[in-house]
Amino acid sequence: MTDDDLASSVETVLDVDADGFQRRVEEEAEVIKRGLADGVFDNPQAIVGFEYEFYAVDAETRALSRVPRRLLELIGFEKELGLHNAEMSTSPQPLNSYGLAAQEAEVKARLAAAENRTNAEGMMLVSDGMWTIPPEGETARSYLTDSVDDGGVRIASNMSDSVRYHAMANTAGEDSTAPAGMQLDAPHVSLSADTVMPESLITSIQPHYQVPHAHDLPTYFRYAIRIAAPLLALGVNSPFFPPDLYDDAPPEEILADAWMSNRISVFESVLNAPGDTPAKVRFPDEFDTVEDAVDGIAADETIVPMPVSPADRFDDEFAHFRLKHGTYWRWVRPVFGGATRSSANARIEFRPIAAQPTVRDAIAFQAAFAGLLESTFRREHPVRHLDWVIARDNFYEAMREGLDADLYWIANNGAETTDSEEIFTDLFAHAKDGLTSRGLSEEEAAKYLWPLRQRARHAVTPAGWKHREVKRRVEDGESFADAISDMQRSYIDHQSETLLEGSFADWVGRGTTEM
Repeated sequence: MTDDDLASSVETVLDVDADGFQRRVEEEAEVIKRGLADGVFDNPQAIVGFEYEFYAVDAETRALSRVPRRLLELIGFEKELGLHNAEMSTSPQPLNSYGLAAQEAEVKARLAAAENRTNAEGMMLVSDGMWTIPPEGETARSYLTDSVDDGGVRIASNMSDSVRYHAMANTAGEDSTAPAGMQLDAPHVSLSADTVMPESLITSIQPHYQVPHAHDLPTYFRYAIRIAAPLLALGVNSPFFPPDLYDDAPPEEILADAWMSNRISVFESVLNAPGDTPAKVRFPDEFDTVEDAVDGIAADETIVPMPVSPADRFDDEFAHFRLKHGTYWRWVRPVFGGATRSSANARIEFRPIAAQPTVRDAIAFQAAFAGLLESTFRREHPVRHLDWVIARDNFYEAMREGLDADLYWIANNGAETTDSEEIFTDLFAHAKDGLTSRGLSEEEAAKYLWPLRQRARHAVTPAGWKHREVKRRVEDGESFADAISDMQRSYIDHQSETLLEGSFADWVGRGTTEM
């Protein structure tokens, strides 16, 4: 799409009648609720799926690299926000030993094929929470903020032709406020932009869990938001920004104040309008019934209403609702969809986890998330009684501190605890129980969970590894900027050897003994 075509498409979106769009959303919400009453969204068993985001770098310099659109098509990946991004989605599979194996095999097969092609083009795909080395000859600040005015339409220079995201920069209200913050807000970091392009700093994995019976979604969801914090603590992988985004502060202060998952703060500060209450991107509220979940999505603030093109999918019966759901930004969120009536489903999308050092680490989170939902629901785990406010506070504590976070938990025996060993012992026991209840052997379940057990046992995460590397380099006399860049190159070097067949445990000398 040319810039002129993109600007024209943005203008078309801005002309959509917001009130009319919202009326269609509300009408379609009733369609979904009728389908729920008729059992259309029920499934004979739990089903899992996966989304996996990457960024590209130059194979020689490890600097960020824009991915040609033709190359994305050749490797069968989808565009994401930035020109450097690429995303894959797996085919949904039943939650059993064959289904999880198929998920891992599909990711590896597609990624191996994509790497062969991108390597031939002098690029690599990186699985990481945040990039820190900008393109050669550019600063991160300029890459994230460059934009042009095309006939009165603001277009981000390095953003994919995502009309919705470009439109967000062109929907200022009468008081000149935009519907998104378009800025970064983290310790010792500040950046303002004319578009939401700074959000392209981050990448993630997103496990999906389709519940067997849609009317049980509220209970599953209650558990999902309570396990979010300990899983996030295990998965933190974004303690540093590109060096030129930092304010003039001593390295020692930046290191001391660094958050372990800046990915969370980036998404919130870039997409939340300043002073907006409640925030658009936030820890999710609970709901009492599955119909309440539908109504909550329908009632959420519409940022950019989009024109809808009819197709022949089943869920095009609620196409406006689906489009609105695209900006229903919660760290855990319910989803209603399905290409056909027989595949219609109600599922939970788990969004807090950054992209991980290896495929095995990423799939470990998918297995842990699904196993936990299976077991906590079936066993009626008492953590469902943990106050929502505490669950939310746990989440942001885990964002800041990773495995050093002080988390509150209710264990299987009903006892309240803040002991990290007790929390993760309980967590892994239930994740394993959930997997074996779906037919995995004890050995298979243990193998999937092993990379995360290693992190908990030895108190080491990818973010902790990065932090230690940068701190060591600074203490050895490197500049802070060089320390971050050299750490990032070391991360990519390790990943090039372990992405498909190893795990993060191999990086830290814990990869020789299976648990």
